[in-house]
Amino acid sequence: MPTAVLTDRERTAVQAYLRLLHTVRAAFDVEGGPPLVPPTVLAEAERALERAGLTGNEEAFFRLLHNWCPEPGP
Repeated sequence: MPTAVLTDRERTAVQAYLRLLHTVRAAFDVEGGPPLVPPTVLAEAERALERAGLTGNEEAFFRLLHNWCPEPGP
């Protein structure tokens, strides 16, 4: 359950990052060669970060990500 209030652009950036993360994980699960990540997925995440004003500010982005989607406890 989200614990932080994000702007629409911040939410879009977090969602794009999570899609990228899931795509990368799925690519590593495929056997038979190096993992392939569609360039469109990476480009979507980059555009979303830029629109949210988070390009080059990874600390702020990952703080938003953690507050909105915290890791499950033990």
